[in-house]
Amino acid sequence: MADLTITASQVLPVGTSFPSELLLAGAAITAGDALYKDASSLWQLADANVSAVEANASAIALNDAAVSQPVRGQTGGTITLGAGAAPAAGEVYCVSATAGNIAPDADITTGLFKTILGVGIGSNNVILGFLKSGVASA
Repeated sequence: MADLTITASQVLPVGTSFPSELLLAGAAITAGDALYKDASSLWQLADANVSAVEANASAIALNDAAVSQPVRGQTGGTITLGAGAAPAAGEVYCVSATAGNIAPDADITTGLFKTILGVGIGSNNVILGFLKSGVASA
């Protein structure tokens, strides 16, 4: 399999009430990127290939932002990732080995730090449920 191909303009929260957090971007961010909060409380691109800290995603970006611009990260609820992503119903999605990307669980191979982002529920949607294992896959 491969990372989801997310269309930034189609990334939207589902419903009118969804948990989110507004922080400054510590990197260039695109809507749909998996994010973690660094020690300075900046949103950074989550990456399963670097460390447990950088794999510790806790949000999905709802807007694009350049460094030091505000970015809203959705921290729970259901999110639409767009027709290009087409998340499969029942598929578990994780932080990818490519910074900011979202990968199917099957792509998290030996040595990658596993953080589950949520489960596909069809109609291009993922129900978010962040599970930060802090350990590398064996």
